[in-house]
Amino acid sequence: MAARLNLRELKKQRTRTALLRTALELFTTQGFDRTTVDEIVEACEVSQRTFFRYFANKEEAAFAVQDMVESRFVAALRERPVEESPFEALRHTVLGTWDALSQSVEEVITVELHMRTYQLIESTPSLLAVHLRRSIELEDEIARVIAEREGVDVDSDPRPRVAVAAFSGVMRLAGRLWGAGEDTSVDAIRAVTETYLDHLTPSIGEHWRHTPA
Repeated sequence: MAARLNLRELKKQRTRTALLRTALELFTTQGFDRTTVDEIVEACEVSQRTFFRYFANKEEAAFAVQDMVESRFVAALRERPVEESPFEALRHTVLGTWDALSQSVEEVITVELHMRTYQLIESTPSLLAVHLRRSIELEDEIARVIAEREGVDVDSDPRPRVAVAAFSGVMRLAGRLWGAGEDTSVDAIRAVTETYLDHLTPSIGEHWRHTPA
């Protein structure tokens, strides 16, 4: 009985992965708005009902891998050593996330397809609006993790939200610069992220007038 259940779950996972891969390939090659659910299910030889069993809509499919990456980021942040400052914990977590990205993403899709999907989200107005809303929700969750680590009340102490807002702003900037460049590899976005994170503390904690640009 258990073996039968495991085979059933494995089949469900394979179906979901096939739908996700197909959806993202179509989104990134012909555009999110121009791709229909009918095209996705036709390519996978399943019904619309099957698609909606795994995804509420196209938008949910577009953000499915990002959901996984963000969940793992929050989990990794919770596991950082308590002696690290909030910024150190955030920095080490995000750079570690990029280091482990290939392994975690390739459980579902190729890293190259994930990178293309990231660029698609940044360049599609309807997806970008959702991405910004999701970013605000993620920032709130991260601020609460930081507050918990530091033993402060996130609703009365502004520091966790301020720190996370600054960190997230740098991350969004790095992502935009990477997306506008020619090198779309994981190594490239990791390098851009690290470079801009290195400028965060000097930018908010020191005078600029005597600091090289």
